Amino acid sequence: MTSFVVHYQEIALKGKNRPWFLGRLVRNLHRALAGLDVAGIRSVMGRIEVVLGPSANPRAVAERIGRTFGVANYAYAGRVQLGAEPGVLDTEALASAVLEALGDRTCRSFRVSARRADKRFPLTSPQIEREVGGRIKQARGWPVNLDEPDLVVHLEIVTNEAFYFFGKERGPGGLPTGTAGRVVCLLSGGIDSPVAAYRMLKRGCSATFVHFHSYPILSRASQEKARQLVELLTRYQQHSRLYLVPFGDIQQQVVLAVAGPMRVVMYRRLMLRIAERIARLRGAQAIVTGEVVGQVASQTLENLAVIGSVASLPIFRPVIGMDKDEITAEALRLGSYPISIIPDQDCCTLFTPRNPLTRARLADVEAAEQALPVAEIVERATAEAVVEDFEYPVIRSAVDSEMPS
Repeated sequence: MTSFVVHYQEIALKGKNRPWFLGRLVRNLHRALAGLDVAGIRSVMGRIEVVLGPSANPRAVAERIGRTFGVANYAYAGRVQLGAEPGVLDTEALASAVLEALGDRTCRSFRVSARRADKRFPLTSPQIEREVGGRIKQARGWPVNLDEPDLVVHLEIVTNEAFYFFGKERGPGGLPTGTAGRVVCLLSGGIDSPVAAYRMLKRGCSATFVHFHSYPILSRASQEKARQLVELLTRYQQHSRLYLVPFGDIQQQVVLAVAGPMRVVMYRRLMLRIAERIARLRGAQAIVTGEVVGQVASQTLENLAVIGSVASLPIFRPVIGMDKDEITAEALRLGSYPISIIPDQDCCTLFTPRNPLTRARLADVEAAEQALPVAEIVERATAEAVVEDFEYPVIRSAVDSEMPS
């Protein structure tokens, strides 16, 4: 086995734009697999081949392919050259290569599944299956089971070569990162917002993250959680930027100027304004939040409408109709759940009134905002934000690796 065969699905439906999407996927694979001795990545008639170098670790390569959006499935594969002339298929050579790759593997039953990407081959897919399957059965004595085989031998015939592999791994699907524009994601450190961000990454968006904290009034714990969550999500988009926005002083200003029940709505409106300001600086086209209808007091339909009215950019809420169990299950699959449940002091819990407003009226909120220097708050918060960049994978040079830690 010398390659991985990568299949895509949604990209295949893109018509005239397909080459652009495919080129982006190949580029993302190059970046994701950096440092793993990948000899080459090429598009081959409806699939992508990742060619491994002599020192490549197949398990490490598989792990990174499995986190690259746009990949429907992938398989560790071997390749057989078919000769210089298209349409010439040496089934004996193909069967011999398959038998050698099977090694000492055993199974209760098997089947061969063949696909011809190049229809110029004189043998049809069923004929190829019978020819190669007959050779395997003769050599190993395994029974054939076409309905529920213990082992499936996959064959894919392209112009001058054939790939063979045993089973496929499911990829993350979606669209290649960077094909759907840039968004800004509000990242609270809780369970919901990383899942919302992940869902937008899966649709091809590149995400910039914004985290609001109340240090030094509260500890740095929420900032560290935000960093860990961004590190995790960067494994899917390879490059991320995180804005750590100080919010404690702003909350104190709100406490002095705004009645208690209205403060949470006011906090959220200011956060959205600041996020939109950052989005403009980053060239982002939308804001993403982890809000869920009815989950907390600030997330009633009335409050969501009043809070969202301050933004001129679209606000996407990918998990808005999900319940907590559904979001938690997705967070567990993503790997963000263990980070999200680490205890911290979230700025959202600071100066929170006992009975927050659940049905805010826009006119009342706008009137209360007159007591705040809103434009000044937004500009100062944006200017004071700490910006951190994250890269995956981190490739160290030979000089770096020799430096003492």
